[in-house]
Amino acid sequence: MAYFKPYSPLAIRAKHSEAHMLATNDDILKAAEDWRKGGREVALATVVETWGSAPRPVGSNLVIDGEGNFLGSVSGGCVEGAVVTEALDVIDSGQPKMLEFGVADETAWKVGLSCGGTIRVYVEKVE
Repeated sequence: MAYFKPYSPLAIRAKHSEAHMLATNDDILKAAEDWRKGGREVALATVVETWGSAPRPVGSNLVIDGEGNFLGSVSGGCVEGAVVTEALDVIDSGQPKMLEFGVADETAWKVGLSCGGTIRVYVEKVE
């Protein structure tokens, strides 16, 4: 089984996920585990907070491997590219990152988060 740090947002995922998201998130977490067992380096991105109109709920996951392959969604496609880029840095450094994207953030406009909301995404390496 994949190991996730105890302070990880994964510990609160079930509390905050909508019922219909659990199967999808379970598939994503299973993929993370399978990818690690297959020898891939892996990072997991989790939506930990939202404000206003957000494309995905708290608890949504995106798993990324060291080659930039990914499964899941943290924003319905709006900021996945930026999250994948940051996840590759997390895989290389081993240091987790907290990312924030919002309509007032110039980066958010560049990557397409123009829904008027803000999301905070925690990215961690899966060991």
